[in-house]
Amino acid sequence: MSTLNEILTPAGTRPQVIADCERLIEEEVDSKGLMGLPIKAAYKIVKAIKPGFVSEVIDHMLDDFAERLDPMYQAAVARNEPVSAYFNARTGEVAEALLAITDQRAQRAKNQTLKSAYERLRPSGKKHVELAVPRIARLVAKYTAAAPPTA
Repeated sequence: MSTLNEILTPAGTRPQVIADCERLIEEEVDSKGLMGLPIKAAYKIVKAIKPGFVSEVIDHMLDDFAERLDPMYQAAVARNEPVSAYFNARTGEVAEALLAITDQRAQRAKNQTLKSAYERLRPSGKKHVELAVPRIARLVAKYTAAAPPTA
């Protein structure tokens, strides 16, 4: 059975996955109401500081994301359960897996503006990532459903 890394990161697929992830992030940011103003502001700052930064970060982190989510993907497949349903039933686990990566990266960040923005938003980060899990699950399901089976 293929791993998520094998499915999501090959040269022919990776650019589309990155574009879909960036769209997912845009949708999540746009979906935030008044309580999401700090997130919207921070996202706007990030995009203004360095155009293309979001897709660049996704590209740099995609392998880690795929690796962290792979155990849950493999468990869903082993249980013959749809990936979306499996992820959606484990929003906290998915959020923690993804946030562990961003936490490590933020600790090593050299850009103080970006680091400060992340540190301000991190306390509410798990809730926001949990809310994004349905979109993440659909994205993973899209690519895993299209992946050819392996022997």
